Amino acid sequence: MSFAYLLRRILTSIPTVLFVVFVVFIVIHLVPGDVVDMMLGTQNYLTKEQIEQLYKQYGLDKPLIVQFGVWLKNLFTLNFGTSLRTGRRVIDLIFDRFPVTLELSVLSMFFATVIGIPLGIVAAIKKNSFVDGLVRVIGLIGLSSPSFWVGAILIVIFSGTFKGFNIFGYVHLREDFLRNLQVMFLPSLTLGLMLSAQIMRMTRSSMLDVLQQEYIRTAKAKGVSYSQLIAKHALKNALIPIVTLSGIQLGYLLAGTIVIENMFALPGLGRLLLQAVNERDYPVIQFVVMFIAMLIVVLNILIDFVYTLIDPRVELR
Repeated sequence: MSFAYLLRRILTSIPTVLFVVFVVFIVIHLVPGDVVDMMLGTQNYLTKEQIEQLYKQYGLDKPLIVQFGVWLKNLFTLNFGTSLRTGRRVIDLIFDRFPVTLELSVLSMFFATVIGIPLGIVAAIKKNSFVDGLVRVIGLIGLSSPSFWVGAILIVIFSGTFKGFNIFGYVHLREDFLRNLQVMFLPSLTLGLMLSAQIMRMTRSSMLDVLQQEYIRTAKAKGVSYSQLIAKHALKNALIPIVTLSGIQLGYLLAGTIVIENMFALPGLGRLLLQAVNERDYPVIQFVVMFIAMLIVVLNILIDFVYTLIDPRVELR
């Protein structure tokens, strides 16, 4: 990957990230109620002048475009703002919560690939057989099942079967490794099962396409064993669309674990974003959205780099 290509990708991604943040900024301000309304609640004992002072204190008395301009100015001076509700620096909140979401995403992708790729390979090898049909039905069920429903079923099964299993009560990885893995097992398995269905279908489709290529038939004619044919020839060339899908899914996980993090009470980035939306904590919302958008950009660049490792013929210019 050349430096010029990397620089170009980063520069072209900046307007996209800022546009996403701007759209979210406008949308969240269109939602009824603001942070002052959330603070005052239903019983308001403040005078009109005191309320106006609160709006001025938080900078909400200015037009939206001016508020966004102030936020941009602060961003370029590396002032990421403070939470309107807690008073903590937004960057500190991100650093506290992101490791949880990252661990959940990585473990989920582990389950998704460990389950999805082997099933996809088996389905492709056993095309139109009973095994192929069974795998495709399982994949269809996985695609059509909501994550919260799968999570609820797993909670019921594990809480009733394994009495000492830790389902809730997050513990940091550094504090207790085994307990952390126990707590993260069910949420990551829930997301992994959902994503494995997509990876399985993509693997099957990609493998079927590769197995029909001329070089595969030539390798068969040369007497290459079937296991070698699948592992060294077919799978390697079928990986590019699988890597693409996996990268997209990892980006989705980093941005969309809100439901599962709240369901399993995990203090991650998704839960932080939901709390910020409920509390109209605008600095937190804007920076979390920008942070996630930047992560997705970085993931896309890394996927391009992985392409070159899988297939040296791919050049990034």
